[in-house]
Amino acid sequence: MHKVLNNNVVISLDEQGRERVLMGRGLGFQLKASDTLDTAKVEKTFILDTGEDGERERRMLTDTPYPIVEAVTRAVDQAERMLGHQLGRPLTIAVIDHVQFVLDRLSQGIRIPVANMPELRVLHPAEFAAAKTMAESISAALETELPSEEAVFLTMHVLNATRDEPNGTAALLFRRVQHVVRTVENGLGVTLDVESPDYARFVLHIQFLLQRLVSRTMLRSGDSSFFEFAKHSYPRSFEIAQEVKAYVKAATESELTDEELLYVIVHVERLATQVGAEPAATTEK
Repeated sequence: MHKVLNNNVVISLDEQGRERVLMGRGLGFQLKASDTLDTAKVEKTFILDTGEDGERERRMLTDTPYPIVEAVTRAVDQAERMLGHQLGRPLTIAVIDHVQFVLDRLSQGIRIPVANMPELRVLHPAEFAAAKTMAESISAALETELPSEEAVFLTMHVLNATRDEPNGTAALLFRRVQHVVRTVENGLGVTLDVESPDYARFVLHIQFLLQRLVSRTMLRSGDSSFFEFAKHSYPRSFEIAQEVKAYVKAATESELTDEELLYVIVHVERLATQVGAEPAATTEK
């Protein structure tokens, strides 16, 4: 038995009685409930969620123009090949919904603003590359240039699909790294060069620092001489590191050790040198 949603999308029941969505150009054209499906036309298969989520997905697949569905599913397949694992139905459904939303807004002359988020390219280069390729593939298939910032939105969707973590963990970690970067930029009074190796090293260090806090594997040492040297030699970087420490404490309820703080000071000082920030006067503490 089949239920035709439109000329290209058909609902079928599998052996377990679950609703399976079958998609392909012309798959449902003039198809009757008792007809045999032409399996050669099936391009993609999904098992729908149950309840309200399943109904919402069914309506979306019914109402969304098939070229969008086709473009997204092929782009997701390409991303899966790039990343080497399955991204799953939820990602495909989410991206179809998102692209339809973006195209609707563009047709009204509305462009959704988003931060550049250069940290994504450093922290998640494989996912960012896959998302960028997805955006380019969808643009080419639909002959409509999606805004360049779509790579950012799609990266976040891919991260949600590739992380074996509680929902939102990767996004939360990313936002915390962003906050630390902004704290350093505000403290130095500059915009950091996101293409520089020092920037990449700093962002990666902050990510690992925050992950160590979660796993309770913070750096510790019985020798405080290096920390005291950095504290007195680089007062501005020390003050910025103290702001980072206060934020981390508020966000994670974990206290940075002096050893962790030392590395933050060193990274901030390196960044200050890179961007040519005016040196702060050394003060006695």
